[in-house]
Amino acid sequence: MSSILTNTSSMVALETLRNINRNLEGVQSEISTGKKVNNAKDNAAVWAISTVMSTDVASFMKIQDSLNVGSATVGVARSASETVTGLIQDMKGLIVSAQQDLNAGDRARIQTDVDALRTQIGNIVNAAQFNGVNLLKGTDALNVLASLDRGSDGTVSATNISVNRQDLTTTAGVYGSGATLAGNITASAASIDSVGTANALTLTFAGTATDAFTLNVNGSSISVAFDTDAATTAAAVRVAINQLGLTGISAGGSGAAIALTNTNSFDEFAVTWDTNGANTIAIANAGDTTESAAAAAGAGTATLVYRAEEVALSNTAIVNEGDSYRVTVNGNNYDYIAGKAETMEDVAKGLKAAVDGGGETGVSTRVALDGSQWKVLVDYDGTDTTAGATMTLTDNGQAGGTASGGLFGLDNIDVSTAAGATAALDNIETLLSNTIGAASGFGSAQNQIESQDTFVQSLVDSLTAGIGAMVDADMEAASAKLQALQVQQQLGVQALSIANQAPQALLALFR
Repeated sequence: MSSILTNTSSMVALETLRNINRNLEGVQSEISTGKKVNNAKDNAAVWAISTVMSTDVASFMKIQDSLNVGSATVGVARSASETVTGLIQDMKGLIVSAQQDLNAGDRARIQTDVDALRTQIGNIVNAAQFNGVNLLKGTDALNVLASLDRGSDGTVSATNISVNRQDLTTTAGVYGSGATLAGNITASAASIDSVGTANALTLTFAGTATDAFTLNVNGSSISVAFDTDAATTAAAVRVAINQLGLTGISAGGSGAAIALTNTNSFDEFAVTWDTNGANTIAIANAGDTTESAAAAAGAGTATLVYRAEEVALSNTAIVNEGDSYRVTVNGNNYDYIAGKAETMEDVAKGLKAAVDGGGETGVSTRVALDGSQWKVLVDYDGTDTTAGATMTLTDNGQAGGTASGGLFGLDNIDVSTAAGATAALDNIETLLSNTIGAASGFGSAQNQIESQDTFVQSLVDSLTAGIGAMVDADMEAASAKLQALQVQQQLGVQALSIANQAPQALLALFR
């Protein structure tokens, strides 16, 4: 049935043309935008996922900026600490030169060079900043934003790379006023006695024989024939030892006793003997020597020690930042305040540097590990005319201080005297170790930051590729589809035209 009111063919043709035009509009949008999912209407699920991922990409690009700034900041600190290390090495060379016998003028010239290097080090440390951040001052860590971690539940958290500051200042720190740490530090005596007998080893003959007595002190040997009595033999041994000319070692005593004395600070000497017969040797001051069980039989070994007083630090105690330790010599306080991640070894070396820098006349120090304790050995030779033969020695410890700088003690290096040059040689090794550790720490941190930056760039590329796979249009397919739809559009227009002309055929029926 044909109708002039309802043209079904035209309606079908029109709907077909509308669908073609909608598809054509979609293809044209893909071609113009390059995306097959340009908004939530195109594909809500894919659009939501891609939008979250695009936000992450933008965030990671900001993180790369943070990593670049962090790398530059650490790079400046690394370069500065490496330069300081080189200057400390140069200073060590000067200090080594000062170990030989020099006149006052030569020592003064070396000290001038040391002072110049010290000033240069201070300038470098003060200038080693990037964007206002100086990693060579203070102890607070620098946190560099490194990543965003998205959990399975959708929560997001930031991850940082923590870069420890490496304080290379020379500040003395501030002694704490918190909880007592006195249990971690103990002085062996209340005073340092320059005329004590702890550095003596007494060998006493008993019996008579005709065999020769042999004695060896640190590689130098004597052999003395026994006389008719022990006292005469001992006197001959004393003379023979003193004629060896051993630096700092002498033989005294009376009767049958041979009192060996060691005045070489902190040095120990091996002593061996053999009576080669029925004679026996009695040992005194055994508490300060190491002897063999064979001594009573007339042959034995011992160590002739130099026993300075000591300040012992418990190596089992935990050291926290701000822990303050003090050694008081001759009424003067010498402090060291621990920094982050330091140990009792660091504290002991810091206390040594503090005492050395005090310029106490006749006082020398050394650091040694004895079992579970780090010890600061303190010696006094009695040359201070005000103190006399004895100096007081006390100790203390409290928490809650402000840490000393990593180059603490640098300001007090003085090679204008032989004693100062000797003290400086030990202390410069500690400072050199600190600067090498600082440069190494910054180098590791910079490598970590740069590695993270490379990973983040790779991650951004992967996320961008994933987003593209979801939302980007296939331009080859879109081009082919466009041509097909354009043909369909033309045919649809013609079909609609034909359908619209069909009712006109009815006019022929009414002619």
